[in-house]
Amino acid sequence: MSAVLSSAPSSAWPPVAPAVEARFEPMTPERLDAVLATEQSVYSHPWSRRNFADTLAAGHNALCLLAGDELLGYFVAMPGFEEVHLLNITVAPAWQRQGWALVMLDALALWSRGQGAHWLWLEVRASNTRAQQIYLRRGFMRVGLRKGYYPAGHGLREDAVVMNLRLGDGA
Repeated sequence: MSAVLSSAPSSAWPPVAPAVEARFEPMTPERLDAVLATEQSVYSHPWSRRNFADTLAAGHNALCLLAGDELLGYFVAMPGFEEVHLLNITVAPAWQRQGWALVMLDALALWSRGQGAHWLWLEVRASNTRAQQIYLRRGFMRVGLRKGYYPAGHGLREDAVVMNLRLGDGA
């Protein structure tokens, strides 16, 4: 899928960010070096190569957002019965705060609807208020808390906020 995608609102003047031709392509084993480099630059407890390889082997929806050969971001989602669970969504540091997370969430919601999903689910670190605001902007609701869900270093754990988005009829 290829399109000219821009995170700049059409009413903004001057534009917030230049139009960038970006496209979604499947995450493949050949792209894992770039994905891992991005993952490790963003998170204190990044996924491992094995985590990504396992999701690819399981056939989960794993897409990379690319501008030319540059990785802007990626997401991994697991389909279930009438729902999709977002497992990982990441925007590369150089591309953050330009709206690319919203572009990826919109693409994921569209794909999920096409799979017959009625709900999109995710967990997010309780301390990651920036990501929570992005999800709320896209219509997600906070629906629960998973105590001690994420590793936090030094033997500590961090809670996860559970969020969902209703995609359509059926629930």
